[in-house]
Amino acid sequence: MAEQRVQKVLADQGICSRREAERLIAAGKVKVNGHPVGLGDKMDPDYDKVAIDGKTVRIVRKRQYTYIMLHKPRGFLTTRADDRGRKTVMDLVSDVPAMLRPVGRLDKDSEGLLLMTDDGAFINLLTHPSGGVGKLYRVTVNPRATEEQIIQMSSGVVLDDGVKTQPCVIHVVVDEPGRTVLEITLHEGRNRQIRRMCSAVGLQVVRLRRTAEGPVKLGMLQPGEYRELKKSEINALRNAAQRKGRSPEVPASAAPRRPGPLRPRKEQD
Repeated sequence: MAEQRVQKVLADQGICSRREAERLIAAGKVKVNGHPVGLGDKMDPDYDKVAIDGKTVRIVRKRQYTYIMLHKPRGFLTTRADDRGRKTVMDLVSDVPAMLRPVGRLDKDSEGLLLMTDDGAFINLLTHPSGGVGKLYRVTVNPRATEEQIIQMSSGVVLDDGVKTQPCVIHVVVDEPGRTVLEITLHEGRNRQIRRMCSAVGLQVVRLRRTAEGPVKLGMLQPGEYRELKKSEINALRNAAQRKGRSPEVPASAAPRRPGPLRPRKEQD
């Protein structure tokens, strides 16, 4: 196998995230063949030995990875562990014999589709800023959203940290006095982005559920349940993320529509 950067090897093996690997390397805690390494150093996973804090890391040459979709319920943190003892998504997949990590995040008060895997390369591919995988959210807000507010959000709004969001696709599902249900498709993943977008235009998020990521849909999976991804779904996600220089992948139910008069579909929330 060709030489690769040490942080990439550790991430691909599911030992830690690439960012965490870079932090460990910068702190001088990673050695290859007994010698400390720097951020630009490489290793051959087939021959070299790597250790973290003096403990040898087992490198699996040919590995079978696990890919699952979890329906994350509200009230669970998207993290591997919590020092305050709060519930995490790992509690819901404790019977899976793999060192799973979440692919991206859903905040504690949000719910819906969350991909998890022990394939570090797959995580990096789907979470890289250049990835073209669209994420579809069903969002209930109050008070009722006006056409002007929807246009503002779809065009991009300035968040509380001064950063302007990218344009997004918004479709009105339910429009009634006191509340509006929206379907929002994003191609970026800033912290609590939809909640902050809505807040920027004077709306409050009452419920937020991710229903699709690229071609993969939540379907009838119930809160707290998970299932393995099909090989076709894994390949479709990879293909969507690798579409650099093309239009980003948009879930089928979120085909781009220009914001117009609030004409909801006849659908119950």
